[in-house]
Amino acid sequence: MSLASAPSESSNTWPPSSTMPQPISVLIGALGGEGGGVLSEWLTAIARHAGYAAQSTSIPGVAQRTGATTYFFEMYPVPLAQLDGRYPVFSLNPIPGRLDALVSSELLETARAVSNGLPSPERTLIITSSSRTLTNAERSHLGDGRLDDAALLSIVQSACRANHVLDMQRIARDNGTVVSAVMLGAIAGSGLLPFAKDDYIAIVRDSGRGADASLAGFEAAWQWVHEGRQQAAFAKRLVAEAVSAAEASVLNEFPIAARELLALGLARVTEYQDAAYGRLYLERMRLVCHAEANVRLHDGEGADKSTTEEGAITREVARWLALWMAYDDIVRVADLKSRASRSQRVRNEARATDGDVLKTYEYFKPGVPEIAALLPAPLADRLKDMNRQRLAEGRAVWEMPVKLASHTIVGTLLLRLLAAMKYLRRWGSRYAEEQTLIDAWLTAVQEGARQDRALGFEIAQCGRLIKGYGSTNERGRDNLLHVIRHLAQPAFDTVAERTIAIRRAREAALADDAGKALDKTLNELGAPPRAIKAQPIRWMPRQRIKTGSAP
Repeated sequence: MSLASAPSESSNTWPPSSTMPQPISVLIGALGGEGGGVLSEWLTAIARHAGYAAQSTSIPGVAQRTGATTYFFEMYPVPLAQLDGRYPVFSLNPIPGRLDALVSSELLETARAVSNGLPSPERTLIITSSSRTLTNAERSHLGDGRLDDAALLSIVQSACRANHVLDMQRIARDNGTVVSAVMLGAIAGSGLLPFAKDDYIAIVRDSGRGADASLAGFEAAWQWVHEGRQQAAFAKRLVAEAVSAAEASVLNEFPIAARELLALGLARVTEYQDAAYGRLYLERMRLVCHAEANVRLHDGEGADKSTTEEGAITREVARWLALWMAYDDIVRVADLKSRASRSQRVRNEARATDGDVLKTYEYFKPGVPEIAALLPAPLADRLKDMNRQRLAEGRAVWEMPVKLASHTIVGTLLLRLLAAMKYLRRWGSRYAEEQTLIDAWLTAVQEGARQDRALGFEIAQCGRLIKGYGSTNERGRDNLLHVIRHLAQPAFDTVAERTIAIRRAREAALADDAGKALDKTLNELGAPPRAIKAQPIRWMPRQRIKTGSAP
């Protein structure tokens, strides 16, 4: 790119070329009939409407659905009014590795552009659709010739600095428009180009017939991408706050790859309980980090290249340990429901204005497990025995339904009183139970890491099985303990076989809630089956129907 002088201008008034801003380059890929040419014309018109120099060219495709027509758009990010009469000279074709954005309406076409080396992991933003339009080769296959969407998406995500993936076909269909309007909305929402939203809307509105539908599709895509950017910025801010709050000397004890997640985990468990709980988290993480520092790596069949990264095991444990230590209970629920941020979020979702009165009711249904969790073990065991006796007698499980008006002073005070009971959590039966299970998992991680990096990594990822609350959480804990007890032990000939077995069992446990896939996998691996839990049978009394006398 260069700047050409107008005939009447002097050539020595512009800064050296090394300080010149570079043009913003965008490659657009669209299938036939999707309006890729209209999109490139829109972008050029929007740039000129906003006072910038821009140019677009097209590279025609070939036969129907054997490729996409691509359009190359470039604009200079300095307004023409500030160029002192000089004009930029643009390229006619994209330069591999120099793209600022790749926008495509089809996932395979995006992957094709990636395979051609056009985007750069350090520079390029990719905006693509999750929807597929099958190629001729996929359709003509005798069996299922469709390419794997997950593999295509992995290729795309590995070749960009950031990406936005949305279902452009669905958005276009829902709003009665073409994909080009959706692609334009996604570009606007990404903030890539220095245009105001009104600049985009003005050009689309003047496009003639179908402008209203185009604007609807534009707005839907803009909203989707814009909200995604806001969420990413919020997450980035949380990470920055957590890192700044943690002591640098503490973070420096751990590998660089694990520090951000470690800072987030420390902030979470400290806020969940207290500073002492945060220190317990760090003590556990130091043990894992020390085990990984002395790890051995076997490049066997079970080794995954992602596990060779320094701090991979520590990073995974930092993630799942924080979530497990901050398990959900009735105290946590009351704390979250009584926060000012939650109240404001509810008002925003209800679209309540300052003059509106919004009433909020909280529905609780605590039972024996929730109450026993806060009681010392002897009292909790007695309460559970009483509940088991009720079930044995055929009666329903004991529960206490509560409807609480959290918009009132009394309701808020009751929630805050329950939230303040977190200091009693340490003496509760569930706290002791959870810590014992956590230590069992961490011990398995450390023992596995000392034998092989890949084995330790797979056991660390078993922390994903702990999620949710109630029966879902209990089922996840049982599955994790079963896996590490029967598969993490030396029950196989090689470490690689144990690594593969644990990975297969974990993936099976996450496949379905009923556990059928896990049971099948355990049987294939020769591991003991999961214990069958007794389920109470309730006998319902027959209701006799009284019949009236015959007329």
